[in-house]
Amino acid sequence: MRNIVEQQRNELTEHYIYLKLADLSHDEKNQKTLRAIAKQEMQHYEFWKGITGVESVPVQSRITKHLWLAKILGLSFSLRLLEAGEAEASRFYDSVLDRYPEALKIKEDELQHEQKLIGILNDSRLVYAGAIVLGLNDALVEFTGTLAGLTFAFSDNIIVGSMGVVMGVAASLSMAASGYLASREDDHDVINPISSAVYTGVAYIFTVICLVLPYFLIESPYIALGIMLLTTILIVAVYNYYISVAKAVSFKKRFIEMALISLGVAAISFGIGLLIKHIFGIGS
Repeated sequence: MRNIVEQQRNELTEHYIYLKLADLSHDEKNQKTLRAIAKQEMQHYEFWKGITGVESVPVQSRITKHLWLAKILGLSFSLRLLEAGEAEASRFYDSVLDRYPEALKIKEDELQHEQKLIGILNDSRLVYAGAIVLGLNDALVEFTGTLAGLTFAFSDNIIVGSMGVVMGVAASLSMAASGYLASREDDHDVINPISSAVYTGVAYIFTVICLVLPYFLIESPYIALGIMLLTTILIVAVYNYYISVAKAVSFKKRFIEMALISLGVAAISFGIGLLIKHIFGIGS
């Protein structure tokens, strides 16, 4: 009975989550779909309440979490994360079907939720995902290698960090301009060229700041280099986790590919930096 009470509470909590997300959406079709699903969740709650005979209180922390995730990371991310829990719910329904055959209808409702949600998952954060990837990936590949090469060539954190900032600002403006021009040639009516340029430039400069920061905070150039490489892996992991959830794609494949490219370029730059240092005697 305990697992039924827990599922009952989950149904009530998700009812309020879908209602809150419906209020957050600006698309009337999305609002209608989310409210219809919220109504179903309440019906499921009432069914289980009739069996347990107890009233439930929604988990406010879950409601708040999904509301803020939708505000910060987009409706798509919040909904995908919410629907990811349906696998566990499906196992619950299978475990109680013998005692409560009516649960089969609830299970079917839950499975239909995902199909309904797929039709409404379209927010600006995903529309401009290509622009973000352009800025993020280019900054990771270019500056991981650049900073690694400069570290071995100069072995001076202030010089490396300062050069990184100057090059980063210039490159971010260049990438923003490229993003603007590329989006103007795109036939996608939803994409605004200016917004595309902003997403590209901001993603680029944000990445550069994260990579350069250790050189201004740590004295040892090689420790700063190590932290910079760890930061690269972290950024790649966080971004690919977001995309894997929001677009329901493989995290592992995308993460490995992006990390290998960034670190591969850095490894080549290590050698070039050492070669330059040896030939010209820089920093020795």
